[in-house]
Amino acid sequence: MGKIIEWITQTCAGIGEWFQVTAAEFAKQFHLNFIKDNRWEYIVDGLGRTLIITVLAAILGFAIGVVVAALRSTYDLNKEVMSRRKNFGYRIFSFFNKLCKVYIAVIRGTPVVVQLMIMYFVIFASSTNSTGIAVLAFGINSGAYVAEIIRAGIMSVDRGQFEAGRSLGLNYVQTMIFVIIPQVFKSVLPSLLNEAIALLKETSIAGYVGIVDLTKAGEIIKGVTFSAFMPLIAVALIYLTIVIFLTWIVGKIERRLRKNER
Repeated sequence: MGKIIEWITQTCAGIGEWFQVTAAEFAKQFHLNFIKDNRWEYIVDGLGRTLIITVLAAILGFAIGVVVAALRSTYDLNKEVMSRRKNFGYRIFSFFNKLCKVYIAVIRGTPVVVQLMIMYFVIFASSTNSTGIAVLAFGINSGAYVAEIIRAGIMSVDRGQFEAGRSLGLNYVQTMIFVIIPQVFKSVLPSLLNEAIALLKETSIAGYVGIVDLTKAGEIIKGVTFSAFMPLIAVALIYLTIVIFLTWIVGKIERRLRKNER
């Protein structure tokens, strides 16, 4: 019995000593990576730039997506009627519909990091506004996915809703604005918010073109301190916290929409 007590005492002492050493090492690493030379400012500045790029790119992507979805869905819904006439309006819509299809195919078929580097090193090689270039690249990329989300929502609306709008004396545009869009918005809002979450994580590649975003800030600290664990774990936790918060908001909105449908 005495040996067992002695073994337990020694084990507890060893665990306590390990915790002391670990806590001391953790504090040392924390001070080295974040406190010394105010290196935490890299994280704060990088987080701010990440949020700016995400928000502006989401707005741009939504605007592009609405326009592309409107063009494609209008053509798909009216191509049978327009094809009989084959007038100038039909040719214009057909041209822009094909152009939108090419845009979506190219954007969805190539990696976003390649699109970003083409924007930065080829198209806007002479520009010094790296943040603006990143917003444009991510916005154009997001627009292709937003367009398909909205177009799918419009095409899922029953054709009787269009006929109901016409029977009330509304033209096609008025029917889309006052009858179709409100229904589409409710059905695609969760998907749009999930696209925004995906966009937030995609911006982590902005460092490929020298933008000091959140991920790049962690790499800068790692390069100075030669300690990878602390800065990269901090970056991962910040992303995780933001995504969990946004996912919680999406869940709340989905529950509210389901409640309103009852």
